Amino acid sequence: MSLTGTPLFAAVVALTVIAVALPLAVWSKVRGPAALRLAARGTMVVFAQVTAVVLVFVAVNRDMNFYATWGDLFGTGKYVTAAPDLGPDGLGGKKAEEVKAEPKVRQEFQPVEGLGGRVKKTELDGKISGVKGDVMVWLPPQYDDPAYKDKKFPVVELIPGIPGTGKSWFQGVKAHEVLEPLMKQGKVQPFVLVSPRAMLLGNADTGCANIPGKVNADSWFSVDVRKMVTDNFRVSDEARSWGVAGYSAGAYCAAKLAVLHPDRYSAAVSLSGYNDPGQEPSSLVAQDPELRRTHNLKALLQAAPVPPPVALWMSGAEQDGYLSGMDLKALAKNPTTVHAEKVTGGHNLESWSKQLPQTFDWLSKTVKAP
Repeated sequence: MSLTGTPLFAAVVALTVIAVALPLAVWSKVRGPAALRLAARGTMVVFAQVTAVVLVFVAVNRDMNFYATWGDLFGTGKYVTAAPDLGPDGLGGKKAEEVKAEPKVRQEFQPVEGLGGRVKKTELDGKISGVKGDVMVWLPPQYDDPAYKDKKFPVVELIPGIPGTGKSWFQGVKAHEVLEPLMKQGKVQPFVLVSPRAMLLGNADTGCANIPGKVNADSWFSVDVRKMVTDNFRVSDEARSWGVAGYSAGAYCAAKLAVLHPDRYSAAVSLSGYNDPGQEPSSLVAQDPELRRTHNLKALLQAAPVPPPVALWMSGAEQDGYLSGMDLKALAKNPTTVHAEKVTGGHNLESWSKQLPQTFDWLSKTVKAP
């Protein structure tokens, strides 16, 4: 039974109704010694409370899609098939031109329940990263317009927080619902939106890092997913045509991928992000003091041989993204640019959804159409 499906939700609703109705019906009819009556009534009360909590969790998860599967919830999903040392560029000793020249990764896509026909999903077996997981793709309304049949489109890769799934960007943040009318009106550039699986090792946060022997999350996002998209859709693999955006832990990832790979991304949007990976309690990177230090965004920017030609948008409340953006802005040297935006609203999907018009207006001026 699917964790986000209607059958489970209906079953939990029915069970909750029974759990509430049962004590009302039999409370005064419980017989036996006082201790037995007390235990029976206490069990009924606890059962009613537990089912109510489960109902709230199932309902919220159906709406926000924090956990897509039982494996996500219990941390038992297996998405890493191999984790070799792929080197500093994450290509495993290959050159970018060699990866590009490899046979095209042709995929079949299926509609995603509850998201309309334009959001589709595929299962990608990442040949470089050793990650096997789902990737969701949304095509802008212009993609199927005959007037655009010979046009290539820019791409924004969307990374959710932890917990979170690719579906979170569409069902929770409602990215396609917010952006489609703006694209039709010409207020936002028509982007292809791509949201890959981010929870690769149970409920742990990979920090979008390559950690030999554990996971090659960086190469999953920045190599395998990018190649799959360029092989299946009318998009370019040029960095100038690719942006990356994330919220919370995904915001840190988005900024880091852009700083580390200016040959793959030209811009990043960080919504309520941070610079120190240790701010995410489940971070694998933060478990090692040296990895935590070297994967701090400030350290990465300072360690870059030359300032990367990327633009960063970092927004959030003062202690929830804005000050992190100001810290990076103080370090950035041309051609790196950092825009720090203080916003109101909490650390939640609704707040991030409200920022999409402004951030995608910025992306429209920063990420170039092929």
